[in-house]
Amino acid sequence: MAKQKKYNLSVIIEKDSEGYYVGSVPSLRSCYTQAKTLSELYKRLAEVVSLCLEVEEKQFKQQIPQNQFIGVQTLEFVK
Repeated sequence: MAKQKKYNLSVIIEKDSEGYYVGSVPSLRSCYTQAKTLSELYKRLAEVVSLCLEVEEKQFKQQIPQNQFIGVQTLEFVK
C-alpha cells in the first residue's frame, strides 16, 4: 500500500452575487468549484483537489507548492 501524502493548501472561499460559495486553490492550476452551502463546498473541494493533485503530479510532473498563508484583505481599486 502506497503511503499517502498530506498537503496543507490555502483555499479562498467567496460568496457570489447569486448566493453560491466559490472555492479556489491558488497553488493548483484551474482548481475551483462552487456549491449552495459550505458543507457541500467542502465535499466538492475535496474531490476537485484530489483530481487536480493527480493531474499536477502525473501529467505536469510538478511539485505542489505549499505556500505559507499570510492573510486576506479586501482592497478597493479605481480605474
